[in-house]
Amino acid sequence: MSQLMVKTQALTKKSKTGFRVHDLDMAVPAGSIYGFLGPNGAGKSTTLKMLLGLVHETSGEIEMLGERVTKRNRLQILSQTGSLIESPSYYGHLTGEENLKIVQTLKDVSQQQIGEVLGIVRLTGQKDKKVNHYSMGMKQRLGLAAALLGYPKLLILDEPTNGLDPGGIQEMRELICSLPQKYDMTVLMSSHLLSEIDQIANNVGVIDKGALVFQGEMKALHDLSQSYILLRTLDNAIAEKELRSTGIHTKRSDSYLRLPLMDDQSLADCIRRLILQGIQIVRIEQQSMTLEDIFLELTGKAVSL
Repeated sequence: MSQLMVKTQALTKKSKTGFRVHDLDMAVPAGSIYGFLGPNGAGKSTTLKMLLGLVHETSGEIEMLGERVTKRNRLQILSQTGSLIESPSYYGHLTGEENLKIVQTLKDVSQQQIGEVLGIVRLTGQKDKKVNHYSMGMKQRLGLAAALLGYPKLLILDEPTNGLDPGGIQEMRELICSLPQKYDMTVLMSSHLLSEIDQIANNVGVIDKGALVFQGEMKALHDLSQSYILLRTLDNAIAEKELRSTGIHTKRSDSYLRLPLMDDQSLADCIRRLILQGIQIVRIEQQSMTLEDIFLELTGKAVSL
């Protein structure tokens, strides 16, 4: 197993109304882009805030950069971590460069890095413009530039494409994808956008109602996509009863019966049996579960696309 940059064990945050995060075992491999995916209100932001010490966990353990996080070493570990949580903070009456100088002073890193991170996020040409005059996308990129100061080993981003137009989303996506290889960073980013995580992440954790319902490589999530047969008859209830009597598991799907994928001979035998029982068949087709279907099965909720 590769080295883990973030590991949590039974991480829990309880509020007066119930669990916001419950027994979360997160494992973020070093050098990966880990997509933390879930519907709004699933517990993503609360989890990231616990990692950063902005919210105190009720119970459980957190390991970051190979060390268990304690009160003694939290600041030392966080000094090697960059973050952009919710919307970026800035002084609107100052320029982009002036904002970064404040962060650079607080982080006690070389002033040379200001120009470097401005170049990374493509804001060099707007560094002398007051941030109040920045677009939403430029403000997000400035927030990312501030998080990159010090070239952290771990970068934590909470919904980094939120509120951006398609062009801004594409720019942010390209920036994030370049970070692990160019700067040896591990990126942990949350999103409720399934399509976004699919295009950026190589590892994923799916959270629902505060609990992790899937974790693994993005490829493993795609591998859950299984082909199946959709069958429509003029009497699905009788057809379902007949098929189940032969040991074929069926599932209702709108006006169709969903059957497991089978070879041509087995399917032909099923059809022949139904016809012999007087059941009229009107449509047969083969389909595969989409990534959205898998997400819906895992969470039982609609997902933004």
